[in-house]
Amino acid sequence: MEKTVLTKTLKNYYKAKSKPELVTLGSAQYVSIRGKGDPNEVPFSNKVQALYTVAFGLKFIYKEQDLDFVVPKLEGLWWFDIEKYGQVNLAEAPNAVPRSEWEYRLLIQMPSFVSVRSLREAVDNAVHEKGIKLAAEVEWYKMAGGRFVQMLHTGPFNTEPETLKQIECYMRENGLQKNRLHHEIYLSDFRLTAPENFKTILREPIK
Repeated sequence: MEKTVLTKTLKNYYKAKSKPELVTLGSAQYVSIRGKGDPNEVPFSNKVQALYTVAFGLKFIYKEQDLDFVVPKLEGLWWFDIEKYGQVNLAEAPNAVPRSEWEYRLLIQMPSFVSVRSLREAVDNAVHEKGIKLAAEVEWYKMAGGRFVQMLHTGPFNTEPETLKQIECYMRENGLQKNRLHHEIYLSDFRLTAPENFKTILREPIK
C-alpha cells in the first residue's frame, strides 16, 4: 500500500525561496481549529494537540481502507481586529499588535479523498476515546486558490518582520494588494527544533 504524501505530490505548495516570489496555487481542504492569544501559551499548544489528534485519527480511518497518508505540516492563518488597531502594515503588525490580540486558524491539509463524514468520526473518537475535549472544536475548512506572494523565513518567529518587510516591498514595487489572511506554513516542528533553525513559509494572498 503506497502512502499519499502531500509534500511530494504538492511540492509547489510546500516550498518557497529565500526571496519574495509570486506563485499561483490551487484550492485545498483542511482540518482546522480556531483560537485567539499568544502562541507561546498553553491554550495554543492545546489547540495544536487537538488538531493533530484528529488529523492522525483520520489517517488511521483511511489506512484501514488502504488509503493511508502522511499527516502534513501544520499551518496557520493569522489576523487581528482592524477596527481596534487600524490598517497596520504587514511588517509592523507582529510588533504593533499584542500577541494576546492575534486570532488564528490552525490548519492541516487533507488529501482529496478525505471527507467531512470521516472528520466527524475522527472528532468523536478523539473526544470520547482519547479524552481530548478540545477536539470537538475541530472543523472542516476549504481555502480558495489564487495568486500569492511568498518567501521562506529562516529563524525564530520574532524575526519574521524582517522577512515581511521584503514581501511588503515586493508587493509595493509590483503594484500588488493583499486581499485575504496572512498564511504561514511551519516546515519545522517548533516543539523539537532550535528557533534559529525554524523554517517557515510566509504567504500573502493578493488581488
